[in-house]
Parts: sequence; structure tokens; C-alpha cells
Amino acid sequence: MEILLGIVNIDDDLHDQLRRASKVSCRSINAQAAFWIKVGMLCEINPTLSFTEIMERELGSAGVSAQSLALSEA
Repeated sequence: MEILLGIVNIDDDLHDQLRRASKVSCRSINAQAAFWIKVGMLCEINPTLSFTEIMERELGSAGVSAQSLALSEA
């Protein structure tokens, strides 16, 4: 299987935000950009769903129970 790589030009401010977000989420800058792009596409395709609903669906399709990830009250 051939993997094609491309270059996406973004402005410096967005790249800085990607770099910062990638540190918080323990992702590479490219993985963070891919995540934001995927979530953005899902939001455009499903404009009536909230971010939480989209993430619950994505986690569910991967076999992860979103309920088990809910924060417990301390």
C-alpha cells in the first residue's frame, strides 16, 4: 500500500496553536492537525451534533465506552 504525503500551508499562528495543543494532548503536531481536521469534517457533515456527541460516536465506533470515561465526582 502506497502512502502519499502532502504539505499543507497554514499560518504561523495556527501552527503555534497546533504545537501547544499537541503537547497537552500528547500527540505529534501532525497527529493534532489530523485530529482537528477530522473533527472539523465530522462537524461540517453533522451540523446538528455537538462535539461531545461526535466524540461519543467516534469512541463507540472504535469500541470504547464513553460512559466508562466519564469523570467521577470527587
